Amino acid sequence: MYLTRLEEEMLAGEHGYAAQKAMEILVALGKIYGAERLIEIRSAQISGVSYANLGEEGLEFLLKLAEDGKVRVPTTLNPCGMDLEEWAEMGVPEDFADKQLKVIEAYLKLGIEPTLTCTPYLAGNIPGLGDHVAWSESSAVIYANSVLGARTNREGGPSALAAAIAGRTPLYGLHLDENRAPTMLIRAPRISSELEASALGYRVGRMLGSGVPFFKGLGAVSRDQLKALGAGLASSGGIALFHVEGITPEAHRYSGMHAEEEIEVTEKDLREEIELLSESLEDPDLIFIGCPHASIEELTELYLLLGGRRIGRRLWVFASRAVKAQAEKIGLLEKLEEIGVKVYCDTCPVVAPLRRLGVKTIITNSSKAAYYLRNIHGVRVQLKPLQELVEDAVR
Repeated sequence: MYLTRLEEEMLAGEHGYAAQKAMEILVALGKIYGAERLIEIRSAQISGVSYANLGEEGLEFLLKLAEDGKVRVPTTLNPCGMDLEEWAEMGVPEDFADKQLKVIEAYLKLGIEPTLTCTPYLAGNIPGLGDHVAWSESSAVIYANSVLGARTNREGGPSALAAAIAGRTPLYGLHLDENRAPTMLIRAPRISSELEASALGYRVGRMLGSGVPFFKGLGAVSRDQLKALGAGLASSGGIALFHVEGITPEAHRYSGMHAEEEIEVTEKDLREEIELLSESLEDPDLIFIGCPHASIEELTELYLLLGGRRIGRRLWVFASRAVKAQAEKIGLLEKLEEIGVKVYCDTCPVVAPLRRLGVKTIITNSSKAAYYLRNIHGVRVQLKPLQELVEDAVR
């Protein structure tokens, strides 16, 4: 694999331990995937931030890198295991909080922005059409590729961190034009909610496993519905890019495609997918939205559906600090808190120590959350559209 002089110097250790380790990871990846060279990136987004996932070995590795390492490009963080400001109110144990804060401190020493969100594009990290980036959280990756038209592979936490430190990534996969063309045509029903979009993504991801689906028939889908569609696709399958006819920025290149194979998904299929991921719950420990993190539009819709009614069950919303600041600026945050809604930042139930918080049953509107909560935490989950979720919360 061709390396520039700077890249050779970093690999040889002339720019310190962190840069050398980063280049070792990137060169190894490049060789595995047949990359001819490395390319410079505009930004990075790093997963593997929760202490629940990293553990002591991961923390020690970060602290070692932070001794002499700095990122070369704007870099943001995925959610960690708690709200950094209100972790005690969440019920997070102090011993976990101490370790989590050390993880964040190590990332800060590396020069990384503590955005702590799976929606970095709602918190200032917004690559443009054709920009090469190195992102690692699955729903962020697929959103960047599909909705923004940027180019990133589905990086792991270590490879995204390595790319951030080196400022480059191997040229392979979805960085190349030929790998961004659709591999399957999906004829789908019109989508009217985030839950339906989420279920559609989950079903198609489960059926395809990999590849690049091209959707027809969705109608005028919103940004949040595209976010939910991508999160579903990336949860049940290894899919990192999709196109929607007339909506996503690269779809026009393939509008006349005639696929040898196509799949039709019906409204009945979506209902079946929701039932597959759901269990019936009478009295959930938690009702939440924000997986991926909620937008200002979702917070607004939640408030309008509540209609001033005070909630009778624990209802949490997870969002980036940028979105929470927006809500505070327009007075929306205060109105939500007055009726009992709690907005947390920096974390989400998927990466939080749920069992230690006493949460065993959850109602949400995210198929991604249902999939991971069940498989990682053993939590019982019920899926409902936002309107029904609100009614459960006020009941």
